Amino acid sequence: MTLGQISWSAIVAICVIAAIIVLVSGYVGYFAVLLALAAAAAINLR
Repeated sequence: MTLGQISWSAIVAICVIAAIIVLVSGYVGYFAVLLALAAAAAINLR
């Protein structure tokens, strides 16, 4: 993996973890936004 792929992977992981935390806290809308952000970052891993 290149450094760019590692950094995008870290962003995806951080967004997914944050999404789970906000979902547990009851913020469903923010959960969806964070998952969309993670999906957008995951596109850059190709």
